[in-house]
Amino acid sequence: MSPDAAAAASVGKLVLDTGWLAARSTEVALTGVELTTTHPPDASAAAPWMHAAVPGTVLGTLLKNKLIPDPFYGLNNEAIIDIADSGREYYTFWFFTTFQCAPAGNRHVSLNFRGVNYSAEVYINGHKEILPKGMFRRHTLDITEVLHPEGSNLLAVLVHPPDHPGTIPPQGGQGGDHEIGKDVATQYVEGWDWMCPIRDRNTGIWDEVSICITGAVNITDPHLVSTFHDDFKRSYLHCTLQLENKSSWLADCSLKIQVSAELEGDICLVEHLQSYAISIPPRSVLEYTIPPLFFYKPNLWWPNGMGKQSLYNVEISVDVNGLGESDAWSHYFGFRKVESSIDDSTGGRIFKVNGEPIFIRGGNWILSDGLLRLTKKRYMTDIKFHADMNFNMLRCWGGGLAERPDFYHFCDVYGLMVWQEFWITGDVDGRGLPISNPDGPLDHALFLLCARDTVKLLRNHASLALWVGGNEQVPPIDINRALKNDLKLHPMFLSNQTTKNQGKYLSQDPSDPSRYLDGTRAYVQGSMWDGFADGKGDFTDGPYEIQHPESFFKNSFYKYGFNPEVGSVGVPVAATIRATMPPEGWSIPIFKKGIDGYIEEVPNPIWDYHKYIPYSKPGKVHDQIELYGHPKDLDDFCEKAQLINYVQYRALLEGWTSFMWTKFTGVLIWKTQNPWTGLRGQFYDHLQDQTAGFYGCRCAAEPIHVQLNLASYNIEVVNTTSDKLTDVAVEISVWDLDGASPYYKVTEKFVVPPKKVKQIMEMEYPKMKNAKPVYFLLLKLFRLSDKEALSRNFYWLHLPGKDYKLLEEYRQKTIPLEIGSGISVSGGTYKVRMSIKNKSKKSAAESTTSVSTMELEDRNGVHGISEETNCVVQKSGLWSKIHRNIDLARSGDKPRTLEVKGIDSGVAFFLHFSVHTSESSTGENYRDTRILPVHYSDNYFSLTPGEKMTADISFEAPEGSKPRVILRGWNYHLNHAVMM
Repeated sequence: MSPDAAAAASVGKLVLDTGWLAARSTEVALTGVELTTTHPPDASAAAPWMHAAVPGTVLGTLLKNKLIPDPFYGLNNEAIIDIADSGREYYTFWFFTTFQCAPAGNRHVSLNFRGVNYSAEVYINGHKEILPKGMFRRHTLDITEVLHPEGSNLLAVLVHPPDHPGTIPPQGGQGGDHEIGKDVATQYVEGWDWMCPIRDRNTGIWDEVSICITGAVNITDPHLVSTFHDDFKRSYLHCTLQLENKSSWLADCSLKIQVSAELEGDICLVEHLQSYAISIPPRSVLEYTIPPLFFYKPNLWWPNGMGKQSLYNVEISVDVNGLGESDAWSHYFGFRKVESSIDDSTGGRIFKVNGEPIFIRGGNWILSDGLLRLTKKRYMTDIKFHADMNFNMLRCWGGGLAERPDFYHFCDVYGLMVWQEFWITGDVDGRGLPISNPDGPLDHALFLLCARDTVKLLRNHASLALWVGGNEQVPPIDINRALKNDLKLHPMFLSNQTTKNQGKYLSQDPSDPSRYLDGTRAYVQGSMWDGFADGKGDFTDGPYEIQHPESFFKNSFYKYGFNPEVGSVGVPVAATIRATMPPEGWSIPIFKKGIDGYIEEVPNPIWDYHKYIPYSKPGKVHDQIELYGHPKDLDDFCEKAQLINYVQYRALLEGWTSFMWTKFTGVLIWKTQNPWTGLRGQFYDHLQDQTAGFYGCRCAAEPIHVQLNLASYNIEVVNTTSDKLTDVAVEISVWDLDGASPYYKVTEKFVVPPKKVKQIMEMEYPKMKNAKPVYFLLLKLFRLSDKEALSRNFYWLHLPGKDYKLLEEYRQKTIPLEIGSGISVSGGTYKVRMSIKNKSKKSAAESTTSVSTMELEDRNGVHGISEETNCVVQKSGLWSKIHRNIDLARSGDKPRTLEVKGIDSGVAFFLHFSVHTSESSTGENYRDTRILPVHYSDNYFSLTPGEKMTADISFEAPEGSKPRVILRGWNYHLNHAVMM
C-alpha cells in the first residue's frame, strides 16, 4: 500500500474537488467499465477529454476550457445551444477522476455525492452503481469491496440532465414553458424576468463529492436541539443520531459528545464531555438519543443587530471497543429559540428569537451563481455583504436552490435568519401562463424524499428559521399534507408556550424533541399564505418597479403586515457595464418623452437582454434620472443611477420601518443580488461590486436610526433593540449649495422605548420663506452625556415641484479635503483605514460644540486616525505628487495625510472609494482594473463642512498586483489614489 493510500485509509473524509476530467458522452466510445479498468482517460486531458469543474456544471466545465463564450457577457448566451435544440445527449457528460484509498482491516469506505443534477451512473474500478433522479438528495455508496488493494482507484460518473428540460418560448417568460417543473430540480434555469435561460439546465455534479472512511460503526445525521427554561437561564442540548453497524458481529461502543465554546483565538472552553456505552447488533441501524445536557445561561445566538452570534462546537465520536475510533462528526451549533406566528394586530407573520420580537428587514435570495460556481469564499462574501447592510433575514426563493451547508454556516456566523422554500413556484406549478403542472412534479414521492433529506442536511443551523412550501403557490395537496406532518412542531416549540412552562414537557412528552425530523421551526405552506402578503395566496406581493421615494411612507402603499417581495431598480456602476458587455452595450437608454410629459426609457438590446428595469414608470413615476439632468454618457447615467439607488432603497426600508409593529412586521426586498450580470434588483452586482443602494439599505436598517419621513416630513427615531434609548437628542442641520447652513437646531432630550418609532418634530425648513429649491439635510442622533453619535443620516432634497438639476452646477465646486490613510498587509490581505475630513469653513449657525463639528465614530465604531503627517498637494500635477507622496509602506508605518486644496465651501457630496490594480484602461480596449470583492465599512457618503469620517477597507489582492484605493465624488474629480 502506498503512503497516500495508507493515510487515506484512516478514519475521516477526503473531498474530491480536484483532478477531474470531463467529456461529452457522445464523443466517448468506451463504456464506464472500460473507463475504470483498461482504458482510463489520459491525465493530460487529450480530446475529447477536458479539465472539469467539480463541483460545478457542464456549462461551467465548457467555460473553464473556453469551449463556449462567457454566457453572462453581452449577448453571448444566445450563441450557446440550448438543450431544447441540442437534445439531452448533448449535455450528458462523463466525469472522471482517480483517488487513493485502500481497504484496511475493519475499515468501511463510502463514496458520497451531496448533489447531482439530475441522475447518474457511477463506475468505480469496473463496478456500476445508479444514482437515482433528484437534484436535492444525497447519495451514499458503500465501495469497500470494490477498492483496489494497492489503493489506486478509478471513478467515472455519467451525468444525465433533467428529464424535462423544456423549451424556451420566443417571448421568454417565467420558467420558460414550465416543463422543468415536472422534475425535482431548480426551476429558474428556463429563464425568468430577471434571468436568462441556462442552456444545460445546471446539469452536473454540482455539490461536494467525498470519500468517507469509518470503522464498523458510522454516525448518520445527528439532530441537535436546544430547549430553554426559566427565561433562558436554564437550557438543555438534545441530540438524536443513527448508528449503523456494518459488521457481522455485535459492536460494543463508546459514544462521546463534547461541547466547547471558543473564548479567544484558538482557546476553547469545554463545557461538556460525556460518554455512553452502547451495543449495536450486527448489520443494523440503531437510533440513539443522548440524555439531555444541561447548560446554565448559555451564550445565545442572536440575529444580526440584536446581539452576538454565539456558536458552540459540538463533536460526536464513536469508538468500537478494542478497535479505536470508528467515526466522528462535528457541527457548530447556536443556542436559540425561533418562534413564528401570525400577529393579531397587523395580520403579518411575526418572528421571535429567544423571546424577543424581530422586525424583519431582509431580502430575497436566488443563488450565488447561475453556473453553480459555489465556493466557500464567494458564500462568505455574499453573506457578509448582507450582514453589512444590517439585514436580518434571507428568503431562499423556491425556484432556486435548497441552499448548501456553506451558505448556512456563514448565515450562522453573521446572523442572517433564513427562510428556506421547497421547489415549487406559482409560475411553473399551476399558476403561470400557460397553466402547467397543476399537480407539481410528476414524482411526489421523490419530491418528499428530497425534502426530508434537505431537512436533515440543514436542520442543525441556528440561522434556519422557517420552512415554506413554495413561492406564490402551495405544494400539491398530498405533498403539503406530508410536509405539514413531517415538520410539525414539538410541543415545546409551539408559539403559545413560554419558556417558563416548558419544563413540564420533559416529563409529559415522552418524545425528545431531537427525535422529530425537525420540530423546532414553523412550516408555512406558501410565500403568500398565513401571515405573508394577504395571507390567502392572492398575488399581493410586489411592486417591482421604480417608485416616488415618499410613496413608501404612505399608509396606502401596502395593505398587509408582511411583504415577502417588493423590488425596484438596480443598475451597477459603469465599470461593471463595461466589464460585462461589449462597447455596443455601453450606450445608455433612449429617453422618449410622451405627450403626457412622462419619459419612456428604451434600452439597447443588450440591456434589454440583461433585464434592465427603467428609472421611470410612464403614467405613474417621472424619470428619476432626468430629475438630475439628462445623462450625457454611460458614466453620467450610472453615477446618477447610484444616487437614485441610494434614495430608493433607503426610502423603502425607512418607509416600512416607520410603521414598525403598528402596521408591518417585516419586509423582504426583491432581490438583493443577481446570479448573473443582470440589471435589476441588486445591491451588488455579479462581480460583487456594491451599488449605492447597498449603503442606502445599510443606513436605513440600523438597529438605532434617525430618519426623515418623506411623506410627512416628520423626523423619527427608530429603536429596534430591546433596550430603552435614553438621554438622546437629534441635531438637525441644513446646508445649501453655497456652503451656508441656513437652518440648525438641536432638539430637547427624549426617550425612545424598546422596539418603537418615536416622532420627534416636523422638519421646518421647507416651509421657511427663503428655503432653497435644493438643499442638504444632516440628521444626527446623539447621546447628550458624551456627544456620541448613535445614528447619522444625510439627505439631499428639493422643494415640492422642483428637481435636482441644480446639482449639475454643484459638480464644479472644489471642496478642500484632508485625506488620511493607513495600511496593514498580511499575505495577500490588505486592510486600509481611510479618513476624510471636509476642511470647509464651518457655518456660524452651528455651535462650536455641535455634534457636526466633532470627530465622531462611524456606524462601526471606527475612530479617525490620530497620528498624522501632513503634505500639501496643489491641483496641478496632482497625480504624480500623489503617487510620490502617498506610496505607503506595510504595517508599522505611520499613517499619512494628504491635504487637497479647494476654493469653495460646502458639502463634499457622494464620495465613494474603489480599489484597483495599477494597470491602466482606456477606450474600447477596456480592461477592468477593479479588485473585487472589497468590504467597506461605509461608502457613497457625504461630508458637511468640518465633518470627518473614517472608513475601513479590506480586500484580497491578486498575486503580483499593486493595489491602489481611489476616491471619487460628485464634486470631487481628482481621483485621489493611495498606492500600496
